[in-house]
Amino acid sequence: MTATATGHTAGATTARPDRPPRRRRAYRALEPGPAGRALRYVLLAVASVVTLFPFYAMVVLSLKPAAAVEFPASLLPWPVDVDAYQQVLASRSILRWLLNTVVYSVVSVVAVLLLAAMAGYAFAKKRFPGREAMFWSFLAMVMVPYHVTLIPTFILIAKAGGVDTYWGLILPTLANAQAVFLMRQFIQGLPDELFEAATIDGASEWRMFVRIVLPLCKPILATLGVFVFLWHWNDLLWPLIIGQSGDMRTLTVGIASLQQEQVPLSVMLAGSVVAFIPIFAAYLVGQRYFTEGVTMSGIKG
Repeated sequence: MTATATGHTAGATTARPDRPPRRRRAYRALEPGPAGRALRYVLLAVASVVTLFPFYAMVVLSLKPAAAVEFPASLLPWPVDVDAYQQVLASRSILRWLLNTVVYSVVSVVAVLLLAAMAGYAFAKKRFPGREAMFWSFLAMVMVPYHVTLIPTFILIAKAGGVDTYWGLILPTLANAQAVFLMRQFIQGLPDELFEAATIDGASEWRMFVRIVLPLCKPILATLGVFVFLWHWNDLLWPLIIGQSGDMRTLTVGIASLQQEQVPLSVMLAGSVVAFIPIFAAYLVGQRYFTEGVTMSGIKG
């Protein structure tokens, strides 16, 4: 009886691994058939064409001679004329706008990442009275529309003499609640043992922040860096208000102002292509950390 029971038990045990796991069977049941996969590929192809077509039109029309645009003939990739790009690169105003945009974006990215990392580290790993109330009060800023605080912010900056200055352009954008939230979510997942060991070794708070927090936060820092850079590079409203002289315009404000100066469409689109290149380059630089940062920061409680 014992041998028989053992044999049945062994047979049942050996037969059980042959069955696919329940989750795998359920996943296979949800997989679409050949027609469903073909439909999915068609929808993805259509979505890709719709998404990329404006970029194609921007590049093609920027390479056309300064003449009236005729659709659909103007969307053909020939003839090619680079005169619009020569005008853009030779224009002192556009080069100045490009410099202003680079300063505005790069300085803001560095400052926002540093401040958000420091605040996220404090909210995630430090214990102090009122920490949760302070964090959720700060996070409530996300609920306030940006346009509501625009006029009070401009009045304060104008009273301090920040109109037509770089610091007046950059300073109001440094308190980024979304960046602090993402940094806090990411740093919460770091093992406490690392910080306890560093404390035992006599490391200061600044040393732990520089040697432990920042190196381990490269994925989320790269992700936030791309987002913050894109937001500042494409920002229109605040630079339009604070930069009242022509020399303090950014690319977005400057290109928008060209519509009032009867500038040919090819020149405007050539300026848009020049403005798009740094954005695309920033994404390529942070691409290796981008997906990892989004995945690891948004799902932690």
